[in-house]
Amino acid sequence: MLAINGGKPVRTKPFPVPQRFEGNELRYLEEALQQNTLFYYAGNFVKRFTQTFAEMYDMKYCVAASSCTAAIHAALAGLEIGPGDEVIVSPITDMGGIIGVLALSATAIFADVDPHTLNMTADAIRAVVTERTKAILITHLAGNPCEMDEIVALAKEKGVYLVEDCAQAYGSFYKGQRVGTFGDVSCFSTNEFKHISTGDGGMCLTNNEVVAKQIQLFTDKGYNRGAVAISDVRGVQRLCLNYRMTELQGAVGLAQLEKLDYICNSTTALGAQLSKQLSGIRGLMPPKVMDHNICSYWLYILYLDLDEFPCDVHRFAEALNAEGIEASAGYIGRPIYEYDLFTKNNFYPGKSCPHGCLNYPPQVKYERGLCPVAEKSLEHIIMLKMNYGYGMEDILDIAAAVKKVCDSREQL
Repeated sequence: MLAINGGKPVRTKPFPVPQRFEGNELRYLEEALQQNTLFYYAGNFVKRFTQTFAEMYDMKYCVAASSCTAAIHAALAGLEIGPGDEVIVSPITDMGGIIGVLALSATAIFADVDPHTLNMTADAIRAVVTERTKAILITHLAGNPCEMDEIVALAKEKGVYLVEDCAQAYGSFYKGQRVGTFGDVSCFSTNEFKHISTGDGGMCLTNNEVVAKQIQLFTDKGYNRGAVAISDVRGVQRLCLNYRMTELQGAVGLAQLEKLDYICNSTTALGAQLSKQLSGIRGLMPPKVMDHNICSYWLYILYLDLDEFPCDVHRFAEALNAEGIEASAGYIGRPIYEYDLFTKNNFYPGKSCPHGCLNYPPQVKYERGLCPVAEKSLEHIIMLKMNYGYGMEDILDIAAAVKKVCDSREQL
């Protein structure tokens, strides 16, 4: 009997939670404090953190930011995205991946996704490219790489920028190449819930020196810290924000980078093992990872064929939770374009801007049906947590619970 109906649950003990900050974090924090400054430009740890990360990815420039949201905003600003420009984005992502587009008074154009990877496809992107398209912002959802050959070729064909949102994709590879090394700029997150954490934080990677400089200026109020005279430092040329990372975050981040490969290799192996355990179950599809890709499984996303189950994904998730396995239905509930922010043109409450302003074409309609594959897919997915501290026993318990619910589907 399923636990949700009074049966014995598969798992009763909590899952292991590794101590995330047991390396050199305390040592580096102490050294950062001994510098007698926590300002990124005066200290050494943000510099060491960004240099180390750039070297790991074999990229020329890395600029730190206060979050990945800030990093994406700064990346788009560095590419001179502005009013009237269109940026193609995913309907299945975090709001942080869209804020930068809107904050620059650009227009977010949503492209549909593959039903099983939930990543944007080149065909869907091509369908919404217009003469106003300035950039494509892709999201490697849950660490599963987008199909980059086609997307890179499309960006080059159309002469538009390509930005990678890699917040969830540390340690992921497309055809042997690190995700985050394909675009004009790539953006990463170090918030509390990612593979590595500094509490909050983010980074931009690029090989373009001019773009890197513009990103750096944008994250620091437009101040040119390398100038000789104070009048030159503060000769601000454009509207910029304060998105600086502190030396404390840089110190923790540097220590976290020392463990990054181990963490990602662990989640990659654990996710692959769970997929192996769950293969062949009627009506259930493990994450679709192409043979030429490596997914680092920030989350583990299951797809249910609801024709094979007498329930919806919410009931399935409830059954898994009753079995002692933390699960949730859907990803963001609904596509981002269905948020009131979009459907009611409520970017600036009480105003018609940005879409009613001078530089804009007729207002984009954000409504149900815009990305039908994304809308349908969100009704079919279950999210499971993935943690590099899991062992084989934990993976087997997760698999056993999923199999139990599937085998007893008539009880749902």
